[in-house]
Amino acid sequence: MALSRALRYCQRIFSWIPVVIISSVVLWSYYAYVFELCFVTLSNHLERVAYLLIFHVCFIMFCWTYWKAIFTPPSTPSKKFQLSYSDKERYEMEETPDAQKQILAEIAKKLPIFTRAQSGGMPCMKLKYYQDAIRFCDRCQVIKPDRCHHCSVCETCVLKMDHHCPWVNNCVGFSNYKFFLLFLFYSMLYCVFIASTVFQYFIKFWVGDLPNGPAKFHILFLLFVALMFFVSLMFLFGYHCWLVAKNRSTLEAFSAPVFPNGPDRNAFNGGISRNLQQVFGDDKKLWFVPVFTSQGDGHYFPLRTMRESENPLLANEEKWVEDDGSDEESPGMYLNC
Repeated sequence: MALSRALRYCQRIFSWIPVVIISSVVLWSYYAYVFELCFVTLSNHLERVAYLLIFHVCFIMFCWTYWKAIFTPPSTPSKKFQLSYSDKERYEMEETPDAQKQILAEIAKKLPIFTRAQSGGMPCMKLKYYQDAIRFCDRCQVIKPDRCHHCSVCETCVLKMDHHCPWVNNCVGFSNYKFFLLFLFYSMLYCVFIASTVFQYFIKFWVGDLPNGPAKFHILFLLFVALMFFVSLMFLFGYHCWLVAKNRSTLEAFSAPVFPNGPDRNAFNGGISRNLQQVFGDDKKLWFVPVFTSQGDGHYFPLRTMRESENPLLANEEKWVEDDGSDEESPGMYLNC
């Protein structure tokens, strides 16, 4: 017991190493740009002020978004999705998987759940399996909302989980996906600005127009590091832009979500405009500001193939209000997503 605790504690410490590496590189880049380039190398006062002003705007936005991506805790399923004491007793007393699935199916009828568990059986048996197999987490003892997955690193179920990112030491999901995207965007902007402003002085050092000194090596490495990070960030940011446009998570891109009628990779795709609003919110003035503006509460997402009249959530609005009136969260959050 003590050994497992010690190993878990060491794992938590080591998980911060990628964050420390990124933070160290950023702090060094700040010193190299501000002091070695702007104060030591630049002689034009107006150019120095302009560089410092724009650099600090990019630096602040980068640090702000990185902080939010790291320290925004992952959203977890609400109490509505936890088994009640009586339901948990019924579930644990049943010995056959089919009987347990039936209990979960009965409970799930009261919840806004449409996805089902994966099946590895024969094609002719899959349809029946999809209709009955409610996604349930034995570790967290919760019925999983749509797009929710269990993270083995964070040891919890995460709403609209995208992936666990070691570079932010956090799960990227519903609560911080916007912050993660902005972090990638401002990281790219930071690298592009550094590379574009440093390049001319890199050339001057290279051809010998500027004297050798410590600033030369800082500027040389600053350019190489900025370009290296920009290339890697460009591919990662481009991939996540494609995911947002399709309204998919990284997990859904590799494994399509399953519904009673079978897998559907485009089930949550409502068009580029609606997909962007779902992540960034309705107010476009706040799209590039790292404050939470995503639509909904992460428990329910509109389906592309379901018209409003066919949506059981909207068709039974009064029923949801009566059933959830005693809970802490407002039921309207499901209806207005």
